[in-house]
Amino acid sequence: MKIGNKIIGEGHPSFIIAELSANHNGNLDVAIETIKAAKRCGADAIKLQTYTPDTLTIDCDNKHFKIEAGTLWDGKTLYELYGEAYTPWEWHDQLFETAKNEGLICFSSPFDKTAVDFLEQYDMPAYKIASFEIQDIPLIEYAASKGKPIIMSTGIAEEADIQLAVDTCRRVGNNDIILLKCTSSYPASLELANLNTIPDLKTRFGVEVGFSDHTYGSLAPTVATTLGAKVIEKHFILDKAIGGPDADFSLDEPEFTEMVKAVRDTEKLLGKVCYDISEKVKNNRKFARSLFVVQDVKAGDIISEKNIRSIRPGYGLHPKYYYDILGKTFSENIERGTPLSNELIKN
Repeated sequence: MKIGNKIIGEGHPSFIIAELSANHNGNLDVAIETIKAAKRCGADAIKLQTYTPDTLTIDCDNKHFKIEAGTLWDGKTLYELYGEAYTPWEWHDQLFETAKNEGLICFSSPFDKTAVDFLEQYDMPAYKIASFEIQDIPLIEYAASKGKPIIMSTGIAEEADIQLAVDTCRRVGNNDIILLKCTSSYPASLELANLNTIPDLKTRFGVEVGFSDHTYGSLAPTVATTLGAKVIEKHFILDKAIGGPDADFSLDEPEFTEMVKAVRDTEKLLGKVCYDISEKVKNNRKFARSLFVVQDVKAGDIISEKNIRSIRPGYGLHPKYYYDILGKTFSENIERGTPLSNELIKN
């Protein structure tokens, strides 16, 4: 499958997404500069979130709407948090245009049908379903019906939730599905990452897989790459001094740059299944073992364990012939340190 000009799948580099989220802190200029910085870091894409407080929840401060879950946002109401975090819809024109000028793929997470309708004008290369929306089957069905690749984070999902979401996409004829292993804890501890789930998601659900990360640092995305993650999503902030709801577990420009480098270096290390050796390595085979004459011998002497050995370097016969030639005789006088060859053996 393709997202923009990037192929997602085996044999292709991981698709690295810089998640803008709330890291503009309500400032359009900061949002624009963050997109430019994401390009400098080596990201493939910038992802927005398209919602308003009213499309996510209602303005209510009773106990059901107060955040008290051991998060960075405890004490706020949902409406207050989303009012701080949302990206104004009137910014989208400039944000998409900036990304295009920078050569970055830009797409978004819609949080209701009106957001999908709004985003359609930008010819979305993909839609992202956020962790807490994976149970919103009407939203998934509507987004998937647009025929674009669907990326879904699995942070709060049990296996049945994931299966239902995948089946919903397929029911409307959309098989371009990417599941992201995710831990919906902010920040997420390493002990809760369970990255071994990544290859299992691929085989269990028959989809492409990736990792949406809320841990500190870049270790988890690097390890996820070794486990087959073909999409890496990480919150990105221009400068942590900006503050905001997601600043604490986001990477700034130097950190995100280092993460991209670590992922790309990991991909180089993983390479491909290959039993060929390079020309440089082939040249070094001369330092491998081979059969040498290790005593001065005369023509007619019997070849024995005392006068030939498998040693370095590799100019003599292959050691696999060792037992075949024991007991035969030398065809001529030979000095110690001579590579053994067929011409020196009397048949």
